[in-house]
Amino acid sequence: MGSSKNDKTEAVKLAIVPLPKGTVLLPGVTARLPVPNRPDLSNLLSSLLDQASKGQRHENSISFGCVPLGSPYLSKDSQNFIDDENLDEDKKEEYEAVDAGQARKEDLFHYGTVGKVVGLQRRVYGEPSLLIQGVQRFSIERWLKERPFFEAEVILHEEKDPGISDSDTVESFQQLKRLSRELLTLLRFSSLIPSQSPRLSPIVARKFEFLISKSDLPHASRLADFLTDVSDSSVEEKLRILASLDLPTRLGRVVEILDRQVQNIRNNVKTTHLTSSSLTPSPAIDISQIDPRDRELLARRAMAGLTGLSPPGPLSRRNNNDDDDKELNEVDELQQKLDEAQLSAEAKKVADKEIKRLRKMNPANAEYGVCRSYLENLAEIPWSKFTEDRLGPDTLTKARKQLDDDHYGLEKIKKRLLEYLAVLRLKQTTNQDVEQQISTLTKDLDSSDEDIEKDVPLLSEADRVSIESKLELLQSRRMTDKSPILLLVGPPGTGKTSLARSVAASLNRKFHRISLGGVRDEAEIRGHRRTYVAAMPGLVVNGLKKAGVNNPVFLLDEIDKVGGANFQGDPSAAMLEVLDPEQNHTFSDHYISIPIDLSKVLFIATANSLDTIPAPLLDRMETIALSGYTTVEKRHIARRHLLPKQIRANGLSDGQVELSDDVLDKTITSYTRESGVRNLERELGAICRHKAVQFADAGDTGKPETYNPVVTVDDLEEILGVERFEEEITEKHGRPGVVTGLVAYSTGGQGSILFIEVADMPGNGRVQLTGKLGDVLKESVEVALTWVKAHSFELGLTHDPNEDIMKSRSIHVHCPSGAIPKDGPSAGLAHTIGLISLFAGKAVPPQLAMTGEVSLRGRVMPVGGIKEKLIGALRAGVKTVLLPHHNRKDVKDVPQEVIDGIQIIYVKHIWEAIRQVWPDSHWGQQQVNFVESRL
Repeated sequence: MGSSKNDKTEAVKLAIVPLPKGTVLLPGVTARLPVPNRPDLSNLLSSLLDQASKGQRHENSISFGCVPLGSPYLSKDSQNFIDDENLDEDKKEEYEAVDAGQARKEDLFHYGTVGKVVGLQRRVYGEPSLLIQGVQRFSIERWLKERPFFEAEVILHEEKDPGISDSDTVESFQQLKRLSRELLTLLRFSSLIPSQSPRLSPIVARKFEFLISKSDLPHASRLADFLTDVSDSSVEEKLRILASLDLPTRLGRVVEILDRQVQNIRNNVKTTHLTSSSLTPSPAIDISQIDPRDRELLARRAMAGLTGLSPPGPLSRRNNNDDDDKELNEVDELQQKLDEAQLSAEAKKVADKEIKRLRKMNPANAEYGVCRSYLENLAEIPWSKFTEDRLGPDTLTKARKQLDDDHYGLEKIKKRLLEYLAVLRLKQTTNQDVEQQISTLTKDLDSSDEDIEKDVPLLSEADRVSIESKLELLQSRRMTDKSPILLLVGPPGTGKTSLARSVAASLNRKFHRISLGGVRDEAEIRGHRRTYVAAMPGLVVNGLKKAGVNNPVFLLDEIDKVGGANFQGDPSAAMLEVLDPEQNHTFSDHYISIPIDLSKVLFIATANSLDTIPAPLLDRMETIALSGYTTVEKRHIARRHLLPKQIRANGLSDGQVELSDDVLDKTITSYTRESGVRNLERELGAICRHKAVQFADAGDTGKPETYNPVVTVDDLEEILGVERFEEEITEKHGRPGVVTGLVAYSTGGQGSILFIEVADMPGNGRVQLTGKLGDVLKESVEVALTWVKAHSFELGLTHDPNEDIMKSRSIHVHCPSGAIPKDGPSAGLAHTIGLISLFAGKAVPPQLAMTGEVSLRGRVMPVGGIKEKLIGALRAGVKTVLLPHHNRKDVKDVPQEVIDGIQIIYVKHIWEAIRQVWPDSHWGQQQVNFVESRL
């Protein structure tokens, strides 16, 4: 019979560390030993480290004896249990009050395990712990000292391999392996049932299975100790196993523990064993309680290699088992989708809770569909998926080319988007350097947690604190990406939507358009709460689902058309959180009810006007104004984009339609009046269709050479009909009382000239205004008349300073195109010059135009729309323009060809304008000199 006794070695001196209450370290098992509030452990570690530094220790690791606290429920020989009736109450009270850090030698167990330090572990916001791995049993012979740490003389017990001839040991080992396999299977099955416990960790399960499969008779002791640690055993049972130096005795005691746990699980989870021909239930379930249709379902599962499980009690009867099997599969698929979705920590917590509810729920329950729809929506939201931005050395060059290819002009918005790309690239470069440094620092901290079986050098607390402080500093240096909220404001048809598409293409991001026009319900933005019927997420979350990534480009189209407060809430107020860079990283949708990060989304909103956008919402966006395209810009856009697009759209190819610049200009000015280019594209489409008919006719008659691709100005009337709009052209001859003014927006949003006509007649000073003038324009006439009356003597219009020039006359001020409303503060200068021209009988040069407002002191004040006004003036044949001096800066935005074609003169006062209009006149020369000296 082979020996199974432990061979004793000679007595050795060993430092002893008491283990915390309830902890028993066995050989081959790893335990955590908390460091704080343990002065004895600190003293021991300091002593061992000093010895190592002085060269007195040559081991690669730190080892010491680990002794658990004794138990009053065990006899002195540690072989028998003591029940409550025979328990000494004084010993029980002493045991309850004892603590590992203040334990005496009388409180310690007389057996222990040599422990080797394999690492230092510190969880987030947790206390540091030493990872100790059990190596070898020992028994205490006598104590040597208690302070500053325990030290004792111990006997080490070596494990000797049992012989095959030892039948008791072999039989106990085989029984141990059988019970361990059964326990592993039952633990895995019970883990599938939410109400069952204990749960088995996947890591422990893999190690469990590995030891069972690889263990043979020489490893019987290691397997027994491991099973004792993972099984449902009490502290006293573990102490008995620790004190069992004889291997057969130890195996027998472990078998008792496993057999008891297996029986307990069988009683709690009823298992039915199936074969293809019979149904044999375990004694825990009555076969008569199973519905015949349930038996058939269980049999099919068994033939597929499954084992049916049911909670305690008879199986519930279902109306359709096939449907139930299908629902179970759908839940599993849903669980897989949630796992693949890489949910955030908070979302995962909610999803796990809901999936447990779903598994318990009857599919016929109405709440089942609501719960499943919610989980499906959670799985479809891109919590962690994102698109890599194309950020490299040539990023800005490619983005600039992309924007220039797609759009002509729009320099301000292009400049802003290139700034955003540059900042994004610099942030990414900085973050890459920071991440590399963080990875280097965390390598040592993470390595101790990867495999507790490996020997990891001990990291001192001072070094760990230093590394963690460096990590915190690097974390603070990491730059977050808060995408800007851009608002493009401009007339319809100016390319706001297509510009957002170009931005997405240049960034290599997904693009999604959200139309906000006509949104009147707050729930359309934030979603409906799940308590409502047919509840669904809002437009923002649906947009994330469709985009499939968490950093798309969102176009919020027509944000100025969002409804205000009503009985369904305030949709514009709901947009405040979406468009606030300080809040949208935790956007809350009513349906999802989990914070969603929108800070990586690049929002581009569009609007036609700022008047209807609430001030708080407007404050959260960066406004970029897009003025209407000028005729020059429209010509370039038509040549580069619209005409090639319409040629292809109408079945023609390049070169089969040729339009000169004169034809394009005629189409723009005479057939369209708009800020954008939508109508222009329609007219170009009509021209291409007309040429397509001619090309098809030439091909059908067999004479393709007769086709002429050129379109002339004379052809436009035949193709597009009679001119819809007539352009204002300067007159050839000037007349007293007629002045050419400038307007920024005529019909369609283009600049144009405006004739101001002033006539007088006998009367009593009455002033008549016609031409559908607005209030501001009427006030400009009154200011101009007051100034002329006040300075009539200096102008030489009266012979007496006190004479009223309007005493015996009335005037009539008219602006032609009387059906078109006109208003604005930019005609004051023109009105003043017109009145002086009428009263003096001197004509104003017809090719001279002017704009600017005047004050009662005669100052010429700045006005808006300079770019459109100058382009309209050039188109109308104006040669010279008088502008307010303060508008000098606005001329920088005017195209160079316009600046080259018009002489621009800046004036500060009416006297300066008078001298420019009538340079040969001696009117008020002294006043002009005086004003110039004051200005």
